[in-house]
Amino acid sequence: MIGEDIAYVQYKWPIGKPRVDYLRSSVWEVRSNIGNRIARVLFGVVESQVILLHGFVKKTQRTPVNDIELAIKRLKAWKHEEDRNQSTHRQ
Repeated sequence: MIGEDIAYVQYKWPIGKPRVDYLRSSVWEVRSNIGNRIARVLFGVVESQVILLHGFVKKTQRTPVNDIELAIKRLKAWKHEEDRNQSTHRQ
């Protein structure tokens, strides 16, 4: 189910609620129901790429700040590595 939701978002991007919600700092969440639980996959979009950053099963109504901050950190690291790889290939 989660994989299908991610594939749908990737195919239909950009889309909004109820399947996708913006969190902050270029981080979005895919909302998935798995049985009686709610899963979230946090992602960023860079050019035409959907970058999956973090996934978890929600235990509270709000998306925990620590999970959002982890996704932001991972997106920054991914962008930094991409920039490094591109500058290496140009030389």
